[in-house]
Amino acid sequence: MQKKHLALAVLVTAMWGFNFPITKLGLAAIDPLLLTALRFTLAALPWVFFIRRPAVGLGWVAAYGLIFGVAMWALINLGIELGVPPGTAALLVQFSAFFTLGWGVLLFRERLGVGQGVGVGLAVLGLVSIIGGRPGDGSVVGYGLLLVSAFSWSVGNVIIKRSKVREMFAFVVWASLFAPLPLVLLTWLMHGTAPFTGVAAQVGWVAVFSLVFQVYAATHFCYWGWNLLLREYPVSKVAPLSLLIPVFGVAGSMVLLGHRVDAHEAVSIGLILAALGAGFVKWPGRAHSPARLAPTGERETV
Repeated sequence: MQKKHLALAVLVTAMWGFNFPITKLGLAAIDPLLLTALRFTLAALPWVFFIRRPAVGLGWVAAYGLIFGVAMWALINLGIELGVPPGTAALLVQFSAFFTLGWGVLLFRERLGVGQGVGVGLAVLGLVSIIGGRPGDGSVVGYGLLLVSAFSWSVGNVIIKRSKVREMFAFVVWASLFAPLPLVLLTWLMHGTAPFTGVAAQVGWVAVFSLVFQVYAATHFCYWGWNLLLREYPVSKVAPLSLLIPVFGVAGSMVLLGHRVDAHEAVSIGLILAALGAGFVKWPGRAHSPARLAPTGERETV
């Protein structure tokens, strides 16, 4: 991976990691489903009136928007609302890396190297360790929602590869258009009109900051950058980079929410960092060519 793309990946994962505690700040004032609906409304409007729709089928755009907004971020927000700490939520979502590696093998004929196999094993140990070490936090339902959101993210990664979209920013903007309506409907079905009538009185500058960060940093910039990386590199090479997100998520929780890292959690984070490093080590054995990893069978532009 080129240095500029690696730098982009680190910046994206840092913003996404901090997005978890920042989202927690917004959830103090706004219903989780309504907060997600507002996020994707602002991500789509007014930008769809100025940015041409990407040159892919509308079905791809709609599918990504529903997975992106409803099946992923709405479930993340619900999980945090149910008591899963933001740092732990960031860790759980990283199971998407394992799901994505599996999709790469099944759909794109990608092959996992020795380093990636070792990395998967270390990451699983780290994630299971940190979840098992915090049994009193969150709920079983909250943890389950986060795992479903992780699977949804992996499906979204596959859509990016399958659709062969090139206009990444336009794709994110137009996809965001399909999330708000079902989210608003779900909010009304679950809680009636209360979340809508009370939002104006409860929202302060902290909630506004949280929403702005979610829209312009975590959605517009980060998904543009992440999807660009997915376009240029095999999913099996990009997916492990997401393991940096929980590290920044825990750091953000310490800075913004006063979270303290105990020895058990520090060891777990160390395992995850080791997993990331293992994925980039050049292990002895047969090398695989990027040309064999591209879904179309052609060498990807890097």
